[in-house]
Amino acid sequence: MPQKNINSTSSTASSTADQRVITYAQAGVEGVREEMLRNPDIFYIGQGIGPRGGNFQQSRGLWQEFGQARVRDTPIAERAQAGFGVGAALAGSHPIVDIVFMDFTLEAMGEIVQQASTIHYISNGRFKVPLMVRAAGGGIRSTGPHHSHTFWSFFAHIPGLKVVVPSTPYDVKGLIKTALRDENPIMFLEHKGLYGTKGHVPEEEYLIPFGEANVIRSGEDVTVVTLGKMVQRSLDAAEELQRNGISAEVIDLRTLVPLDKEAILKSITKTGRLVVVDEAYASCGISAEVAAIVAFEAIDQLDAPVVRICTLPTPHSFSPSTDSYLVPSVVRIVAEVSDLMKKKI
Repeated sequence: MPQKNINSTSSTASSTADQRVITYAQAGVEGVREEMLRNPDIFYIGQGIGPRGGNFQQSRGLWQEFGQARVRDTPIAERAQAGFGVGAALAGSHPIVDIVFMDFTLEAMGEIVQQASTIHYISNGRFKVPLMVRAAGGGIRSTGPHHSHTFWSFFAHIPGLKVVVPSTPYDVKGLIKTALRDENPIMFLEHKGLYGTKGHVPEEEYLIPFGEANVIRSGEDVTVVTLGKMVQRSLDAAEELQRNGISAEVIDLRTLVPLDKEAILKSITKTGRLVVVDEAYASCGISAEVAAIVAFEAIDQLDAPVVRICTLPTPHSFSPSTDSYLVPSVVRIVAEVSDLMKKKI
């Protein structure tokens, strides 16, 4: 079931069981661990995910618990990792392939796009590829043009792939468990800047269905559709907008394929205005897809033009001031939403 307002980026931990607070990275580890215990066919390979627990501690403790037979480091060879994963999935296993940085999924596009996404179709359903490709994107600490990409729309474009972008510790655990029970190839794309954030995560088992967006803040004046790290920035902007008399409804998409267009359309019927906030580029992206859906299915509900707030179309910079200018900020979201409220179709 979708969980409303359960998460927080607060660094204050709670000692009570029903208010247990853990990090995004810990929540992901818990989800993987529980599913590996449940299903012996799941194994985990990737760069540095063994004894040291991953670049972002996203696999911490799994090698020590399950051993090298099921948690194994690989060379820096993304295409080989993905190809191995596809073959193992076809042979009856359920691999997790951790490419670590989303940027370098490009090295494995042949295996992901040409093979993993198509085999079920071209075999007339005889073969399945239960594969989860895990990777982290987004800019943190001005990591430059080779370690900052957020091109989840590349994969959302491809039939046969499911695309997951969790924004909170609660969501990353519930969605990773769902992904590891799915028989399709799944791109599980996280944001590097979220691994250290904290939130409430129940100890009891739960799963989050794909295709259910989360309305994490109700509002009356404008719908803000967002994902990944931009969820928290959109919430912070909504707080400031509220002080200025603008009530913003914030929707976290959580999965891009399947996409919960019903949640978006329902919100637009109420607010009449749409803003899409995405750290990815605007051109041919998820923001364009959401805008097109609303334009086609709810144009009569719109009282103003659709606004897309995305990273500006230039490569990420090593300069902190330049990179912070490129990526959507709370200030920019507040300014553009406020400007939208003055416009009408």
